[in-house]
Amino acid sequence: MDESIDQTVQAAMSIILNAGDAREENLEAIKYLTEFNITAAQASLKTAHQKITEAHKVQTNQIQEETRGKKSEYSLLFAHAQDTMMTINSEILLTESFLKVFEAYEKRLRLVEGELK
Repeated sequence: MDESIDQTVQAAMSIILNAGDAREENLEAIKYLTEFNITAAQASLKTAHQKITEAHKVQTNQIQEETRGKKSEYSLLFAHAQDTMMTINSEILLTESFLKVFEAYEKRLRLVEGELK
């Protein structure tokens, strides 16, 4: 296999694996939110961010290599990896919004119940 193709395949698989791990952590965060376990949800979201950031770093490296003149052919697998990463990143952003809603709801409940002044 051509070295540049091999590198592209490795990069694509790294993106897919890290993004997949990010999705799993994001789903855990959603599960914790449904249980009103905000602390655990925050921890899972933190891990999801770390994983999606790793995927993004791989993508950025590939793009930078190409801008430095290292030619690469179109790869359906790499395009799929990028699509997967961006979809999961969007899911994480939505979960962060859910987290804010749950935090506000919990704060409001404590206020109503007289726990906050």
